[in-house]
Amino acid sequence: MSSIKNIFLLLATLLSVTTSQCALALDFTETWSRLGDKWSQLDKRDKVLYSNLGGVLLISAWGVANWDYFEGSPHADTEGWFEKDTTSGGADKLGHLYSAYVASHALSSLYESWGYGSREAALYAAWSSFGLHAFVEAGDSMSATYGFSYEDMIIGSLGSYLGYLTDTNPDLARKLDLRLEYDPTGDNDTDIFTDYENSKYLVALKLDGFESVRNKYLKYLELHLGYYTRGFDNPSEKNTRKIYLGIGINLSRIFAERSHRKTATFLKYFQVPYTYVEFDNDIN
Repeated sequence: MSSIKNIFLLLATLLSVTTSQCALALDFTETWSRLGDKWSQLDKRDKVLYSNLGGVLLISAWGVANWDYFEGSPHADTEGWFEKDTTSGGADKLGHLYSAYVASHALSSLYESWGYGSREAALYAAWSSFGLHAFVEAGDSMSATYGFSYEDMIIGSLGSYLGYLTDTNPDLARKLDLRLEYDPTGDNDTDIFTDYENSKYLVALKLDGFESVRNKYLKYLELHLGYYTRGFDNPSEKNTRKIYLGIGINLSRIFAERSHRKTATFLKYFQVPYTYVEFDNDIN
């Protein structure tokens, strides 16, 4: 009899836990739904304000966890550009350029979905990208590891402008992509945003963006101009700074033709490793 009581007790406990979890899930769903309703009722300008504040909070949290934010007094450093005696051989500069460019495009699409016209959304997004990048530099200035960098600020501003320029010039956007290639099979850093040892940055010239290219097969090709560095994170390795030319396949076009629009959009910003032929030169 006691064993039966234990079974019933166990079942009652499981039922109680399950019911509690369902109630919590239901309560969370209802709360989230109410928040969603309130968000949808906000003016588009308020949405822009709150989304930028959210970006500041996320940057702060990541900076505290990974970049030593608020552990030092405000200071500035001159880092140089692409010289061989710099910290990352200039790969970090292209990282700032790329992140500001992508942020500008992403926020432009978001703002347009909230009711802004395409050109107005692109302008506000470029300013948001600039502002968030400036906040990153402000955080770096109070980092024990980094410091405010004039070079990073300049090239990040250029990335925001390039985002605006390509957003407002569809013909240019059809021809050019700015991309990151990241190979996760290498020795990975815990912070992928500064893992330059496994990253490459490139500009892709897409032949399907040119009306003069009429051959249907050539329209699937693209030309790459890229740059990457290796060995700067490991004192025992030889430092290399490589500029390369490449011939690749326009994967974005292939996926777009098959109605995989989200994947096609993603591939405008990310270069899949080993999908092109590379001709490089070590400028060291």
